[in-house]
Amino acid sequence: MPQDEQRSWLSFARRHPADPGAVLALARRIGEDLADGLTGGGVASAARGIRGLVGAEAVGVADLSGRPTWAGRVPEGTRWLAQVDEVLHSETRAGRPPLVAFPLHVHDELAGVLVVAGQVSPRATREATELVVAALERARLEASAEQAAQAELRALRAEISPHFVYNALTVIASLVHSDPERSHELMLDFADYNRYSLARHGEYTTVAEEFHAIETYLALQRAVLGERLRVQVRVAPEVLAVAIPYLVLQPLVENAVRHGVEPRPTGGVVQVRGEAEGSDCVITVDDDGVGMAPAHAEAILAGRGPADSVGLANVDRRLRNVYGPWYGLVVETEREAGTRVVVRMPMFAPGVVP
Repeated sequence: MPQDEQRSWLSFARRHPADPGAVLALARRIGEDLADGLTGGGVASAARGIRGLVGAEAVGVADLSGRPTWAGRVPEGTRWLAQVDEVLHSETRAGRPPLVAFPLHVHDELAGVLVVAGQVSPRATREATELVVAALERARLEASAEQAAQAELRALRAEISPHFVYNALTVIASLVHSDPERSHELMLDFADYNRYSLARHGEYTTVAEEFHAIETYLALQRAVLGERLRVQVRVAPEVLAVAIPYLVLQPLVENAVRHGVEPRPTGGVVQVRGEAEGSDCVITVDDDGVGMAPAHAEAILAGRGPADSVGLANVDRRLRNVYGPWYGLVVETEREAGTRVVVRMPMFAPGVVP
């Protein structure tokens, strides 16, 4: 928020302390300022917001280093420093008006100190402390969720079959002399496949990028499996730009080849389709392979499948986390009857940007 707008909010909150809209807006802004914790770039803005919220002469916010970031006139002398040090080492409230230091406990762990200078309502100061703690707890939860998402992507990358990699490189090597042009094409496909599957990516990509990765993978698998693998890929132009979580479609296609078509001696067909249905983008991955018992598919989606089948549960969980419980995967299958996996997501989802 620009400084002049921040000053306007503080001035408005002071003039209208009973206005719930002003207090709510200011509290929300403080929470946003603390999204990166007590060491982020928004701490100074948060201190200004807290000062306006409680009407203090000055407010200091410190992490475990004990050096506060101040808003307002910094109290003279070093008494505030001694009080911060006391809180950090005893985890109890220190000082008396007009200078009070409050511990900030985040999930039962001391994270820092809030220092308030001036004759301030105890209730207002207590509520401000609770607000800061709530913002810090939310920031920590969001950071944990991001770490979990990255861990899930690492799990998907770890599922890349060494058997497939070995077979692909063997085929490429066998064509070096007999068909060097084809060997060169497959080597470029292999490089693209690894670049997309293993490189660091943002949280989202586009349907177009995922379909490109699918086509690269299928080109390599066709080189390995030959006539045992037939492929049909169709995607409507209107869904190409739709934002989609990274590595959602590729694991489904890999699953169709590895667990559907490849175990059949005669091979089979993998079909991938993407199209718009109303306000939704619907992508279907079909194979006419060996299929599985519906109960087994249900167990896999619940995360109770074999160690090499985490892909379906991973994708389903990430889709539901992003778009809500009404979205995710639908799996239709039966033994010796193939498998169909349907992915449904909004064409335009708020906050989802590739």
